[in-house]
Parts: sequence; structure tokens; C-alpha cells
Amino acid sequence: MRSIWKGAIAFGLVNVPVKVYTATEDHDIKFHQVHGKDGGRIKYDRKCSVCGESVQYADIDKAYESPDGDRVILTDEDFSSLPAAEKHEIPVLEFVPTEQIDPILYDKSYYLEPDSTSPKAYVLLRDTLTETDRTALVHFTLRQKTRLAALRVHEDVLMIQTLLWPDEVRAAEFGSLDGVSAPRPQELKMAGALVESMSGDFDPSEYTDDYQIELRKVLDEAIENGGEKVVHAEREDEDTGEDAEVVDLVAALQRSVEAAGRSGRGRASDSRDGDSEKDTDTTPARKAPAKKTPTKKTAAKKAPAKKTAATKTAAKKTAANKTAAKKAPAKKSSGAADHSERKGA
Repeated sequence: MRSIWKGAIAFGLVNVPVKVYTATEDHDIKFHQVHGKDGGRIKYDRKCSVCGESVQYADIDKAYESPDGDRVILTDEDFSSLPAAEKHEIPVLEFVPTEQIDPILYDKSYYLEPDSTSPKAYVLLRDTLTETDRTALVHFTLRQKTRLAALRVHEDVLMIQTLLWPDEVRAAEFGSLDGVSAPRPQELKMAGALVESMSGDFDPSEYTDDYQIELRKVLDEAIENGGEKVVHAEREDEDTGEDAEVVDLVAALQRSVEAAGRSGRGRASDSRDGDSEKDTDTTPARKAPAKKTPTKKTAAKKAPAKKTAATKTAAKKTAANKTAAKKAPAKKSSGAADHSERKGA
């Protein structure tokens, strides 16, 4: 596991340095959205509804929209000014009986590992919570958000479980339960006997996620048998990040290519307007000799005019090169002159 946060638990004058790890993970098989016709991945683009342009993630701010439709845009500076607990400290607020915390309040769980050469203070806090059967209520700040959390012991390791605020738990109010008569004693006795016959100690390893197991079998069989449902790896574009991030990168590359194309056409236009005899080819394999006198260049220009049998082939190639030079004069004209010069020599 990789730690996601470092800090210290502070209660009284005791300071316990710790590393924080995510305690749970999702084992569900992940799916991508694809085009049903050819299996191509569906990509998403962050577009502004006003200007229609793609927006980089770094340029995105958060906005709140009031019930009346007023929109308030906040930046990172606005959020940093809000009150929050110390980013690298977990202050203990009080110790409460464990049974008083309703399980519905528990949210996400994190393991705490001692982050010091001597974990004596860590072990002291752990054993104290175990012996007193208490849970410490703490403030825990993660990703710029401060939450109320429960600090307790799980399998000899300190654990933090973030808690929901009271107003985040909905009230269970259902009119269908109003006026329902209480069960009769005989019904309660029979139901109790049924519960007793099905009672046992909880062992989570006895339970399995049959849906995910069968889904994995379906996928493995499809890959093994092949068919139209399987798109082989060599046909898939390599994806090293989130779909939206890839779209941002592709859009940036596309704009770079277009800018490079406009720049190339501008240089080509300047070359046609300038001296046509200037050698602008910078490719090492096609550079003209370092010492080139004006006499040789003139000879190279006049070589196609000699209609002898020995130079007919050179003339045809020179004409072909001149035709290509009309499309890319910046490079092709220089290559054609050099080729003609060599043939003429």
C-alpha cells in the first residue's frame, strides 16, 4: 500500500506521528464506454458552453449556483481562506463510548501506521483505547476538506473512519408504518425460534460476491473463445490516463500540428518570393557540397537544355523534380538542382 497522507495525532501533550493509508478498495470489474459498432473507446471533452472551446483541467474553477440561478465562481485562493484544521495534525476532541456511535454515521476508513523510529506513543494510544473501550473523536483534514472522524482500534492497528455530519443523515419517516398493530406474542415466539436456528458468529470470509465471480468467468470465456465481442489489444489505442485528459492532450497536439502547418506554408511562400537559387535544404543527406561556385550552379541550371542521348534521362528526372518542386519549393528545388548538377558532371 502507498500512504496518502502524513501527520500526527495530538491529544494533550502527546504527539503520535502517523502515515495514513486507504483501508478499503472496490473489487467490482470496471467497464469503459465503447462504440457498439466497432468497439472504439468513447472519449470526453471538457467544452465551455459559452465560447465552445476545450478547457484544460488547470483552467477549471468551481462554481455554486443558487436556487435563483445566480452563479458564484470560487478559486483556490477562496477555498484556502476558509477555516480548516491543521493539514498535518489530527487533534483529538474527546473520547466517547464506542457503542454510542451509530454505524450509519461511518463513511470512509483509513489505516494509521506509526511514522517514527519509536512507536511507543502509538502503542500507548492503541492499548488505552482498547482497555477503556472508547473511541476518540478527531478532526481529520484530507484534500482541503475537514471532517469529523472516529479514531478506533481495528486488528491491533489504529484506524480513522470519517463520520457523516448529523444533517447528512436523512430522517426515516414513512407514513406506511403509522397505525400498524404490534405483533402477537405467538408470532414473536416463532420468529425468535427461527432467528435462533439461523444464528452464528459473523465470519466475512464465508460470504462471496457471486455476481462478480460469474461476471469474471463470462469475460474470461469470451477472451478465450474470441469472436466479434473481443477487440484484440493491438487494435486498441494505448490509454495511459483518464479519457478526458487524453482528449485534452489530443486537442493540444492538434492545435500544435495546425500551427506548425501554417508556419510551414508561410516559410514556403517566403521562399518562392525570394531568391530561387538559394539552397534552403537542411537535410544532411541532401546538402550540396560545401564548396559550390556560381559556375557550377549555372551549369546545373543549363544541364536539362542539352538534348544529347547521354543526358535525356537526367532531363526527364530534372523535369519531374521541377514538377514536385512546385508543391514544396523550399526543399525540392534544392534537391533537384543538386541531382542535376551531379548528373551533368
